[in-house]
Amino acid sequence: MLKASIDRKVVRGFGDEWERFDQTDLSQSEHLELFNRYFTIFPWHLISQNSIGFDMGCGSGRWAKLVAPRVKLLHCVDPSSALLVAKRNLSDLTNCIFHSTSVDEFSIDPNSMDFGYSLGVLHHIPNTAAALKDCVDKLKPGAPFLLYLYYAFDNKPIWFKFFLVLVML
Repeated sequence: MLKASIDRKVVRGFGDEWERFDQTDLSQSEHLELFNRYFTIFPWHLISQNSIGFDMGCGSGRWAKLVAPRVKLLHCVDPSSALLVAKRNLSDLTNCIFHSTSVDEFSIDPNSMDFGYSLGVLHHIPNTAAALKDCVDKLKPGAPFLLYLYYAFDNKPIWFKFFLVLVML
């Protein structure tokens, strides 16, 4: 099977972005509003203070800052220099473990995680399908995984975009 691998140029770019825009100027209310846009659909009833999970592509740690207080342990994974920003932003939380690695080299045992999430990350990996499989393989059977992938409309007709907007209303 192909490895997910990483695109070094993309990793450098995101590291630079999160170093410059470290989310520290984000108000608590705006942070919570953004968090809820993604996590409202997450099955929190399956998660407890004993749960262990991962944030794949944690960037500045903006999502981990609101997830970590709800769980026993959160693995924050990012191959870029943004991990240093996450460490700084999450320094008041004692239940975060930081992994400077790619998704295919994340060395957590298979079927060991109670939950995971990866928001706006996996589509940047050369083999997105392998990256997704790598994430899912870490989860216990039935464990929730919140995923957000960007979708390019480059080769779609205008009517496709129109109908997508209609169904999202």
